[in-house]
Amino acid sequence: MEAVLGIDVGGTSIKAGLFTPEGELLEERKIPTPALVDDAAYAAVTDGLKRILNAHDATPEDVIACGLDIPGPVADDGTVGFLPNIKLDPEGLVGAISSVFPRAQIAFVNDANAAALGEMWAGVAHGTSSYVLIALGTGVGAGVVVNGRLVAGAFGAGGEIGHITVNPNETLTCGCGRKGCLEQYASAKGIVRLYLAECEARGVTPVKVEHATDTLSVFRALASGDDCAKLAVDQMCEYLAQAMAQVSCVVDPAMYLIGGGVAGAFATFAPELRRRFAAHALSTCRDVRIEAASLGNQAAMYGCAYEALRLRDAAGK
Repeated sequence: MEAVLGIDVGGTSIKAGLFTPEGELLEERKIPTPALVDDAAYAAVTDGLKRILNAHDATPEDVIACGLDIPGPVADDGTVGFLPNIKLDPEGLVGAISSVFPRAQIAFVNDANAAALGEMWAGVAHGTSSYVLIALGTGVGAGVVVNGRLVAGAFGAGGEIGHITVNPNETLTCGCGRKGCLEQYASAKGIVRLYLAECEARGVTPVKVEHATDTLSVFRALASGDDCAKLAVDQMCEYLAQAMAQVSCVVDPAMYLIGGGVAGAFATFAPELRRRFAAHALSTCRDVRIEAASLGNQAAMYGCAYEALRLRDAAGK
């Protein structure tokens, strides 16, 4: 059999998926790993991958493509940029994987970009050639697909819509060092911050919030009629709609997909987001579909596997 691997690289583990070349997920398995910077760590990865293959009567020689998604910028030429949240030696890991899986085409993909590709391969964007997946999680990222091709950018910043300036009057500094970025309002952390700030401004006691990204509590408060929660979510929709309207003027996608952890509440805020987008968008762009992404936390795993397959096909292997 021919097999494809998709590897979602995290700080303390990887999530590996074994796929057929047609996109069927045969198995998903989590493999604990130390920092991916030495031979022992690389062996933990490759040994774990070989165990998955063995369970399906496959060998390392059967692997024709292996994609890896990482939480950092990856340029058009595959160059991996700064990785602030994980310890990873990309060249060392690629060398180890290539030596164990000699037939495999290797690909590195930014995690949000990978999620967008995953939705194209096996999700709600299948058959759509132009769309943007917006991942609302701890931060805000996006994967932009135009004419069936991912727009990674010359420096790997394609899709960094979390750092579009939506409020030039903001005084707080974003993690990127600038002020007024979309990420400060539409991320899980941003929504919680907006809610707590509104409660403080009104002198009311907020619902119990477990941690800085606990949007679940905010959306529960919204469902129970909490005015501060409603204002926070409305602000999130307003800033997100502004950013999407700007993206449409540049990319003009047929569809936006909303993913990430915050997307669990998509049905709650979707009507308001669609209304505000229509109010801000250029008239020719107003009919864009705004939908929930469908593959959840498996999307990036699918997408990096798909990108490795595409690179293999492009190389004529």
